[in-house]
Amino acid sequence: MNSGTMQDFLKGKTILVTGTTGFLAKVFVEKILRIQPDIQKLYLLIRASNTELASHRMQNEVFQTDLFRVLRDKLGGGFNSFISKKVVAVAGDAAVENLGIKDNTILNVMFEEIDLIVHSAGTTNFNERFDISMGVNTMGALHVLNVAKKCRKINVLVHISTAYVCGETKEGKPIFQEKPFEMGRQSLERTLKLDIHTEMNLLEKKLDELRAMNVDEKTIKHALKDYGIERANLHGWPNTYVFTKAMGEMLLVHHKDNVPLIIIRPTMVTSTSKDPFPGWIEGQRTVDSMICAYGKGKLPYFLGNPRTILDIMPADLVINCVIAAIVINLNKAPKNFIYHVSSSLRNPLKISDVHNISHQYFKKTPCLDEDGKPIVISKGIALKSMAAFNIYTETRYVLPLEVLNLVNKLICHSFQDVYDDNYKKIRIVKRLAKLYKPYVFFKAVFDDTNTENLRRETMSYNMENGMLEFDPISINWTNYMMNTHIPGLVKYAMK
Repeated sequence: MNSGTMQDFLKGKTILVTGTTGFLAKVFVEKILRIQPDIQKLYLLIRASNTELASHRMQNEVFQTDLFRVLRDKLGGGFNSFISKKVVAVAGDAAVENLGIKDNTILNVMFEEIDLIVHSAGTTNFNERFDISMGVNTMGALHVLNVAKKCRKINVLVHISTAYVCGETKEGKPIFQEKPFEMGRQSLERTLKLDIHTEMNLLEKKLDELRAMNVDEKTIKHALKDYGIERANLHGWPNTYVFTKAMGEMLLVHHKDNVPLIIIRPTMVTSTSKDPFPGWIEGQRTVDSMICAYGKGKLPYFLGNPRTILDIMPADLVINCVIAAIVINLNKAPKNFIYHVSSSLRNPLKISDVHNISHQYFKKTPCLDEDGKPIVISKGIALKSMAAFNIYTETRYVLPLEVLNLVNKLICHSFQDVYDDNYKKIRIVKRLAKLYKPYVFFKAVFDDTNTENLRRETMSYNMENGMLEFDPISINWTNYMMNTHIPGLVKYAMK
């Protein structure tokens, strides 16, 4: 390609997108439809039992969201007809072979028409049931690859992963490289080998044991959540999410054969910085839960070493990188096919910065309580270690049982229920803290050499107004957090 062809990129191409109702996939779909309306078709895989339900979910959960307001305003009354012409809702499930598509007619048509696939389906729940996470994050990647192999014109398969498949650091401050995992040998615990078939067999055995005990579904659910964490920790990963995503990558790299593969590994994804407008987000993502709770006056502390780097990237920059990687690598199998979309190496943001900016924002623009009165927040404290966190939570929520018994004798009132409730609260808080610990005490940074090289190649194309900007150096963190991200959280995530 040369600089004059950038505006024609993906023209006439047909794209399959999985995980369409998810945050990043929506940003991708919106951007493609807005800046390249001359694509041939978008097949959007929607988890549903039939086409009617898939179409209903697509309309309600994708195109009626505020994200599409710029495109909706641009097209006016022609918006619906444009969508119906360009977009096809496909009922299916990435966790099932052939993506769970039951309609063989549509499946065969897709095999003939699809030029590229963007696989964004997955569960991002750190504490998901092991069977569910294995189904969509691990086996789902293989199912998408097998579909790609059946597509006659396939140019590229893009897999959206996470940079945190690299694991966590035990000591020092290493740089995680943009390198693939090696199938069958790559356990983060060097003394162990990771065999995905063994993990699947152990999971089936665990399920059989639970069913043989005739326990209820709630017990099975909690047992499989614990089992996922147990298996992840055994092999050196901090949670089920990154463990199963890592295994998904292994399957893709090992079985890709001649399919051109790109793996995008973003870090913590936050609200859009500019495109299609600043501040759009869905849900509360990692550090956002802390910011929202702090703004509501429910979190008098920030957990994490103040010097810890929080590697975050706005969603539109992540998607710009995805599109750039497609355009640059179309019709070829790139040698360096893994891209870290990260900020920690080139434009680091520390937990102390987030703490200070959050305090500044909510002091200036406080949230309102149920009576419509401003919530007054304190600066709060920084809990710099898990030991400090444990001491803080136990002394804050629970008095020693001996003290409660003494009070009980004095005023003839039972505190046992309160005591039990508080301990339940502590167990939940500690479990959540343990899940987030690897990120708020993270000691590594992510190499982005491949991504930087991609940026240089993209710069040679004739782009308007930074159409595919994804350089983290371009972000002013104070301005972004104060004027874009936290206002976006308040509007879209805190309601």
